[in-house]
Amino acid sequence: MDAYILDTNLFFNMEEGMDLGGKTEEVVVYITKAAKELKKNQQTQFYMTPRIVEEFLSFFENKEQPFLKEFLAQIIIQSPTINTLLFPAQVFYLLIDDIRGRSYRGLRVGEEEIQKAGILMQGRGTLSKKEFEMTIGEVVKKFRERYRQATRVGFLDSLADLDIIMLAKEINGVLVSTDEGVLHWGRIFGVKEMPARAFGSKMREKLPF
Repeated sequence: MDAYILDTNLFFNMEEGMDLGGKTEEVVVYITKAAKELKKNQQTQFYMTPRIVEEFLSFFENKEQPFLKEFLAQIIIQSPTINTLLFPAQVFYLLIDDIRGRSYRGLRVGEEEIQKAGILMQGRGTLSKKEFEMTIGEVVKKFRERYRQATRVGFLDSLADLDIIMLAKEINGVLVSTDEGVLHWGRIFGVKEMPARAFGSKMREKLPF
């Protein structure tokens, strides 16, 4: 039986070409139907971890909607058994090296944007709070974008991300995500993966609703 570990972004990133619906609710309903039918035929199981479920539900103001309850009733919600999983030390050397490099790049971005802010404020005299915020706002926005690019893109930046990699490893399942960092580190940890587009194609092939 195939086992797919689903990431939150599958339901919200419509640009990845999964083609299981034009909006989040349609994707959720489709996967609910697929989970129900394929589980009945003992073909496929769908998994999410508790942290991923929490993250998924955080996008909905009304978490009691029937389609959400039905979806969660068809998904196996399971945490990885982290006290028994073993990995080569090389994985952790790579992780620390990546963290160190990102920390340095983030520091450089901060220094550069502070210098830009200083130059921008030269000769402006005393500004009101509103004038100051309007003047410095673009610098802050640019800093946030560059800092995120330097420190978070392509990286494991949450325990939820690590959870789904660990669970995929533990049950020998297929990790399905659109997150570059999750997929990159999934490869390092040695888990199976499936691009969102391929996952969508496989679901439509198995269950053409």
